[in-house]
Amino acid sequence: MASVSIRGVRKAFGPVQILHGVDVEIADGEFCVLVGPSGCGKSTLLRMIAGLEDIGGGEVAIGGRVVNKMPPRQRDIAMVFQNYALYPHMTVRDNMAFSLKLARAPKAALEERVAKAAGILGLGALLDRYPRQLSGGQRQRVAMGRAIVRDPQVFLFDEPLSNLDAKLRVNMRAEIKDLHQRLQTTTVYVTHDQIEAMTMADRIVVMQGGRVEQIGTPLDLYDHPANRFVAGFIGSPAMNFLDGTVEPGGFRDASGALWPNPPGAPVGRKAVYGIRPEHLQLSPGGIPLRVQVLEPTGSETQVLGHVGSHPILGAFRERIATEPGETIGITTDAALAHLFDNETGQRISA
Repeated sequence: MASVSIRGVRKAFGPVQILHGVDVEIADGEFCVLVGPSGCGKSTLLRMIAGLEDIGGGEVAIGGRVVNKMPPRQRDIAMVFQNYALYPHMTVRDNMAFSLKLARAPKAALEERVAKAAGILGLGALLDRYPRQLSGGQRQRVAMGRAIVRDPQVFLFDEPLSNLDAKLRVNMRAEIKDLHQRLQTTTVYVTHDQIEAMTMADRIVVMQGGRVEQIGTPLDLYDHPANRFVAGFIGSPAMNFLDGTVEPGGFRDASGALWPNPPGAPVGRKAVYGIRPEHLQLSPGGIPLRVQVLEPTGSETQVLGHVGSHPILGAFRERIATEPGETIGITTDAALAHLFDNETGQRISA
């Protein structure tokens, strides 16, 4: 195992700057997720750690060794790709053992490592099959097994679940997290899916436009987003935002509705009010929400409506007896609300 240090890393493709001086410290044994929208630079950063992309500036260190000029095979990392990258003409056993064969590992050690990885991942009965005979989830486990047998210092995952169906993604999330808990190997995982990031990570690095917006534990980012981008990206359904002004009695949105001020609200300042759909509460006589669409999911009811001209999404545990076009009253707990600067987007509440 080893720590990973990313210091002032930059990357450009021609005149287009992709990464703008990224700094991230990943501790030994940590499960760190790089998350952000498509094109934010997260996969490029992962490939630079792996040695598959040149580093345009700054340093990447693995276990204290600067690896900028080091070829991938010398970095002691193992990478799991989005498309599995299995050899179709090889069995599961041969796919998993391939890197050890290249390294001329003794046959006994090779067989022992493959058997151990197969046992961890439940692949023992599949070792003589070919990739075409496997499901998507089984292929992904083989790709993970091929990484495990190398016993690397660092695992790198590049959107490994994006080709799986929704149910299988949930199962594989749990399998990868369980694998990390067993092996305790430093892991860097890239995804655009913030649910994956929230459920799997020890720490999350939120990226946008080649820059790091915030680094923290999943609950840190959920409870205390540093800016409007992080607030809107982390959490599902996404946070509601309303423009308005902080008054002594509450936050007055553009429609005239008065919302409870969060702690530390600067009175007299124009701002953006943020409230998560799951933090809205039903309140007879509260702020009027004109219902447009109801979406019952069983465990909750999602309500899309409008407060004045503002679209608002609420997620309520109650089963709501109302119809589109009707009005319900809502409110929220002041401690769960957020305020952001309406120009910079930075958080301004406590």
